Amino acid sequence: MITKRVIPCLDCDLQVPEGRVVKGVEFKEIKYAGNPVELANKYYEEGADEIVLLDITASREKRATMKNVVEDVTENVFVPICIGGGIRKVADYIDMLKAGADKCSTNTAAIHNPELINEASEVVGTQACVVGIDAKRKYVDNSKENDDKNIVETEKGYCWFDTSIYGGTEFTGMDAINWAQECQKRGAGEILLTSMDRDGTKDGYDIELTKAINDAVDIPVIASGGVGKPEHILEAFEIANASGALAASIFHFNEYPVPQVKEFLKDNGVNIRI
Repeated sequence: MITKRVIPCLDCDLQVPEGRVVKGVEFKEIKYAGNPVELANKYYEEGADEIVLLDITASREKRATMKNVVEDVTENVFVPICIGGGIRKVADYIDMLKAGADKCSTNTAAIHNPELINEASEVVGTQACVVGIDAKRKYVDNSKENDDKNIVETEKGYCWFDTSIYGGTEFTGMDAINWAQECQKRGAGEILLTSMDRDGTKDGYDIELTKAINDAVDIPVIASGGVGKPEHILEAFEIANASGALAASIFHFNEYPVPQVKEFLKDNGVNIRI
């Protein structure tokens, strides 16, 4: 049985030189959540399986990824680190791996230049090539309206999932399920899937989105966006069969520490590393 992963996420910007961790709601209403080095060390000591560090303004500001923060974070943290934000070319993957990261996640650049996935996976390996997909529901009247979209029936009606770029500030009109399948074909080793509708709401993951993507690809899918309690993570594993579950607020503000979440999952039959 494959071990499921509990993954704290550090959304960072460079409002201060050492970086700062922030948290928003639906990619807005940003507020301070802590220092990236301090939080990463805390989560490592608590038993996090991986840590994701996202430079959420690098693409929009068209600047390099915060290499100094990656170096500082990885100095004393010895679980896999995935860095995302501002990864535009193969050289960026190499730079981040040299800085201490184990994986790199790209979103905007991959959509603008899908060939980047092919090139990166060939150079650094599929295991280090993650594609981030930030998806939002677009409701339609019925399941037959859009031949080029994968229409999913949800509790709130039929919808398809649009992909966004530049930290959720611009939509592409690309179907997220189709895009995930293309990413896999091009060599991506993992999908980091965020529901924009659920981000920061604490209402739980978009299980229908997560399951739809997971059912469409054979590579691991990490669920992200909306965790408010351990039960939401259990749903991502049991219903959507996600490989990993990303969470931020519940960890940053000490609502449900990593050890408590893991004990809950273990007690409910999830194969988890304690």
